[in-house]
Amino acid sequence: MSNCLSDKPVTNGRALPLPDATSQAVSERLMRQLRRMIDKANGAITFDRFMEMALYAPGLGYYVAGSRKFGEQGDFITSPEVSPLFAQCLAHQVEPVLEQIPGGGILEFGAGSGLLASDLLAGLEQLDRLPGCYHIMEVSPELRARQLETLEQRVPHLLPLVKWLEVMPGGFSGAVIANELLDAMPVNRFRVTEDGVEESFVICADEGFKECFDRPVTPGLQQAVEAIILAHGDLPPGYVSEINLRQSAWVSALARVMDRGAALLIDYGYSGAEYYHPQRRQGTLMCHYRHRAHTDPFRWIGLQDITSQVDFTALARAAVEAGFRLGGYTTQAHFLLANGLDSLLADSDPNDLTRHMTLVQGVKRLTLPSEMGERFKVLGLLKDLDINLQGFSLRDFCERL
Repeated sequence: MSNCLSDKPVTNGRALPLPDATSQAVSERLMRQLRRMIDKANGAITFDRFMEMALYAPGLGYYVAGSRKFGEQGDFITSPEVSPLFAQCLAHQVEPVLEQIPGGGILEFGAGSGLLASDLLAGLEQLDRLPGCYHIMEVSPELRARQLETLEQRVPHLLPLVKWLEVMPGGFSGAVIANELLDAMPVNRFRVTEDGVEESFVICADEGFKECFDRPVTPGLQQAVEAIILAHGDLPPGYVSEINLRQSAWVSALARVMDRGAALLIDYGYSGAEYYHPQRRQGTLMCHYRHRAHTDPFRWIGLQDITSQVDFTALARAAVEAGFRLGGYTTQAHFLLANGLDSLLADSDPNDLTRHMTLVQGVKRLTLPSEMGERFKVLGLLKDLDINLQGFSLRDFCERL
């Protein structure tokens, strides 16, 4: 391989804590698997294959090995953990969709701790608009167990509505929810040089791993990068970024199994022009471990999250090509406010000052530009459903896609 980069970690200035001995042993087992895989592949594997193993290797990957991921005791906090008002706002958006589809269901991808499912069901129950079923697509056995536990504790009477799936259900009608799903898909990395496009590979180095760049081998990668340059302008030599070649297949599969309804895709990301801006020279790859964010994917492999921002322009284009109609694109702050966030906060019990102030702090975190308000975006997709999604009524940024 050529053009190897240093494996020196780059962090945000806070030292990463050491994992316990049991967790270290899991990471070491995964690293041994990766070394064997690299040896069998003549010394190198593509970055997306490395990321897939780091996150989803059976029994060892980050999302399937059993470590705590969500909340204050985990590695990061998602919007449902920040405040129950997030799910209540979603309930206000899902309610008119289910009203038009009697007996329609909900399909949630990657349900995390189960808080969103339990709070969304509770919110829909208050609105007298429970779904006919609540399907959860979850690859992690450990997370499925946690989701079941959460639902049993919070909404046990609604548990009969919930079913865990391993494949997308055919002939689905209703509302699809994907909160922080796409950022966890394995991505290909690339580098622009004066001689053309190079692909990122992972090789063994001393006791760990390194990233190297060489001629592309992943089908379609070079053409996809050339299309990015054609659409958004030349990128300077040395420019490194990511591209999610899997999201098109995912949204196409969703379109095939979905007869009628709306899909809400919530994640952090940019439009294509923002994502591939010439000044964003090192891409968007980020790792999360014990609430420390850093950029080294080779630290504590299997114990840390590895993510990449979502290119919402590419996602929207793929969705339309698959048969969806765009229902809107906006920031999380605008989406939540359009779905009654202010009113929900105002309706909280004024006599319970502690809870009210907790809700206030949660609202700030969900909506402030410096927090989640503008970093997170919401893309709405419609399939054979004539409805204006109210979450995009305050501000719709589809013109930016």
